[in-house]
Amino acid sequence: MRLALVTETYPPEVNGVAMTLSRLVGGLRARGHEVEIVRPRQSQEKGAARADEIVVPGVAIPFYSSLRIGLPVVWRLEERWRESRPDIVHVATEGPLGLAALTAAGRLRIPVTSSFHTNFHAYGGHYGVAALRDATLAYLRWFHNRTRLTLAPTRQMVGELAAERFRGLGVMARGVDAALFDPARRDSALRESWGAGPDDPVALYVGRIAAEKNLGLAVEAFLRLREREPRLRFVLVGDGPAREPLRREHPEFHYAGMRRGAELAAHYASGDLFLFPSVTETFGNVVTEAMASGLTTVAYDYAATREHVRDGVNGFAARFGDAAAFHAAASRALDDRSRWPEIRAEARRTALGITWESVVGRFEADLRTAAGLA
Repeated sequence: MRLALVTETYPPEVNGVAMTLSRLVGGLRARGHEVEIVRPRQSQEKGAARADEIVVPGVAIPFYSSLRIGLPVVWRLEERWRESRPDIVHVATEGPLGLAALTAAGRLRIPVTSSFHTNFHAYGGHYGVAALRDATLAYLRWFHNRTRLTLAPTRQMVGELAAERFRGLGVMARGVDAALFDPARRDSALRESWGAGPDDPVALYVGRIAAEKNLGLAVEAFLRLREREPRLRFVLVGDGPAREPLRREHPEFHYAGMRRGAELAAHYASGDLFLFPSVTETFGNVVTEAMASGLTTVAYDYAATREHVRDGVNGFAARFGDAAAFHAAASRALDDRSRWPEIRAEARRTALGITWESVVGRFEADLRTAAGLA
C-alpha cells in the first residue's frame, strides 16, 4: 500500500499518540508498505523535511504549548496527492490539518480512515470550558463519520462512541514494548537519588502534569498512604502546567521531568507502586508500560485498565470516577505489599502478551479493506 498518515503530533514529541503512530508507521514500513507522514513543523525544528514527510506550518495548541496544530493547507495536500496518489489516507488527529486532509482526499476521491485517540470533549471541564463539550463532541462525530472507518483503542471506547452516534467503528488496540519496559532496568543508584533505600517503597506517576490527568487525586492518595508508611516516596515523571504549582506546594516530592527511551524505562522499573487516577484516557499507554516494568498499578477500571488489569491479581482497579474507590484500591495495594512480587510478576506476564506486531497486522488488514485492496 501507499499510505498518507496525517497527524498533529509525532516523535520526537512525547505522548501516547505520537508513540503509537511511530510504532504503526515503523511496523507498516517493515512490512514493505510506503508511508508518508503529514505533520506540522514542530517547535524549534530546523532544516528540510525528510523525503517521506510533508511538513506544514503550525501554531501552538491552547493549554498544550509544547504541541502544535497544522494549518489547513488543503491546496498543498491536493497538489501533492495529485502528483503522488496514495491508496488511502489515515487521519489520526481532528485538528485543522486533519480537516484539510479530509477535504483534499474527498475532492480527489481517495479513501479515508481515521482513529480516535484523545477525549478532547472530556477535557473542557478541567479548564473551565465545560460548555464546549457538546459542540466539541458534535464536531468529532461529524469529522469521523465522514471517514470509512474510525478506529478506537478499546472495545469500551467503541461502545461509548457508538452511543454518541459515531458510525463505522473498529478497534485498534495498542501494544507495549516489553523489551524496553523491563523490570531488569531497576536502578538502585536512581532510587538513591530519590532518597529511597533498598526497602523503601516508591510511588510513581508518569504522564502530563496537568489538570485533566486528575493528578490531585494521586497526590491525595499518596499522602494517605504515607501516613501509614512514612518511608514511602513519590516520584513524578513528566511535565506540564501544574508542575510548578505542585512543586511549590510539595517540594518533598521528586520531579523527574520529561524522560524518554531507556531513561523512562529505568524510572518505571525503579518504582514500586503506580498511581494513575486519570479519567480522560482513550487508552492510557502508561498503564501497560507500568505493567511491563513490573509495577503494582492502581488505576480506574476503564480503557487500558479494563482491558488488561485483573483486580488483585496483576494490579488494582477502582470503580471509574469514584475517588473513594481509588483510595480504597490504593489502600488495598499497600495492605498487599507482601504480595507485590507475585502481583508484579503477573503484570509482567500480561504485558508480554500485548505485542505491537499483532496490532500492526490488524491495522494493516483494516486499511487494506477500507482501501478496497483486500
